[in-house]
Amino acid sequence: VQLQASGGGLVQAGGSLRLSCVTSGYILGRVSMGWYRQVPGKLRELVAHITAGGDASDYADSVKGRFSISRDTAKNTVYLQMNNLKPEDTAVYYCRGGPSYEHWGQGTQVTVSS
Repeated sequence: VQLQASGGGLVQAGGSLRLSCVTSGYILGRVSMGWYRQVPGKLRELVAHITAGGDASDYADSVKGRFSISRDTAKNTVYLQMNNLKPEDTAVYYCRGGPSYEHWGQGTQVTVSS
């Protein structure tokens, strides 16, 4: 089982990025997936989550209306579209998933400059 996250980078405030998480080892349509983020000295926090059926998602209050989680089961990939980025969105972003929600990707750095 492997989760490979990518798409991070440096962007100015107000800009956009799309993160991708390619999964292998299980069928994406049968597991829940989520995106988390972490800054040094703080706990890792949930950013967005999508259910196994893909019919429901939820978001941290701080990103509602700006971020969107989606998935492409044919590509075994989960996305996080991030719009109107703010400096406080700067963090390492991780994808998480699996039958017991037990697997983590390696993280991708997102830096938003003011």
